Formats: sequence, structure tokens, C-alpha cells
Amino acid sequence: MARLRCHFLPAAEPESRRLLLMMHGLGDSHEGYLWLPSALQLPWLHYALPDAPDPYYGGYSWFDIFGDPVPGVRRSYAWLAELLDELQQRGWPADQMVVGGFSQGGLMALEVALRYPHRFAGVICISGAVCDPEGLLREQSPVARQQRILATHGRYDDVLPIETTRRQIRRLQQGGIPIEWVEFEKAHTIAGETELALLRRFIQSCCGEAGVGAPGRTGGDPSTEPARD
Repeated sequence: MARLRCHFLPAAEPESRRLLLMMHGLGDSHEGYLWLPSALQLPWLHYALPDAPDPYYGGYSWFDIFGDPVPGVRRSYAWLAELLDELQQRGWPADQMVVGGFSQGGLMALEVALRYPHRFAGVICISGAVCDPEGLLREQSPVARQQRILATHGRYDDVLPIETTRRQIRRLQQGGIPIEWVEFEKAHTIAGETELALLRRFIQSCCGEAGVGAPGRTGGDPSTEPARD
């Protein structure tokens, strides 16, 4: 049995097997994302909202932010892999699943994307970072270069400065990981309906919904991507 607590929000169309696993940021919990279904308005999408393992000021944390983050990141990845294995055993195929996260959760989404041995429908990193780009590239799974990844970030982020994340994402791209990079005129947050619209289109495209239009770009250069406002 998976060790992470995970809260499930069913889709309005219960026969669908499409699922968004969304990971919260530092000090938050699954409760911080209960608004997602009404915001995204995707009636065929189920939601799995795990809580990170470590208590942190009334919420939870995926890894230590004061010491070496690597042990916590690896532990949290292992527990997320257990959860993903269990979800698949219960009838939620990885190739119909989008894995996403904000801030710390976004970092964990990238860990899952590059380490987990199954291809997802899509992966979303919002205002996140990369723990160890070189280590991820060395230890990537055989399907890592087949993942479809969207990474968004704010130009005014004072929690995880965009310059650092740009550099980390570029290193993954140079290593052959296909990542669509989009910058917003925002701080450390989700940029309202403008960013939600991008996330909605990405999820629709990844899940093969009719009438979505062309899929999003992959491999955009973090130094030249236009801002979204």
C-alpha cells in the first residue's frame, strides 16, 4: 500500500480514466487545490491530490529546504512511485495520467517525469525548480525523453528566482529532455485565468480531447521564450 495520503476528486464523467495527479508546494496540502476542478472545467478529468510526507507549519513539505534536499527528494520520489504503481493497479493507466505540481510539487513532478519507468500523458511544473539536473540526466529512465513536459515560471518570482530555474531547465533540454518553457509576468503563484487557460489546453491536448487544436511547443529555449501575461 502506498505510504502517501492521497485525496481523490471524481470527474463528472465517471467512466473516464483520465487523471491529474497534482502536488502542492511547501507548507500547503491537498486542500490548497480543491478549487482546481471548478477552475479547469474539464468534466472528464479525475483528480488525485497527495499530501507531502513531512509536516511543515500547518501544512506539508516534500523535502528539507534548510539542509541537503537530495535525501528528501529521493524518499518522496520513491513514495510517489509507490502511489503511481498503486493507481495503475487500480485501473488508472499512466498514459492517461497528467502529473503536475506547484513549487516543491513542481520539482517533484520533474523527478517523476525523468525517473518513473512509464510514459505519462503529460507533466506540468509550475513555478518549480530542478534538484540536481546532472543527476537526473545520468539516472533518467528509458522513457524520460518521450515525456511531454510543460514548465511555467514567473519573471517576478522572489521565492524561486527565474534565472536559476531557466538555467536548470535549459540543462535538461540540452540533455535531450523535451520541455516546453513558458514565462509569465507573475510572482510565485498561478497567473490567474491566463495561465489556467494554458494548463487547460495542455491537459486537453495531452489527453487527446477533440477540438483542442495543435499541441503545445516542446523544447522552447528558456532564454528566448516570450512572456505570457
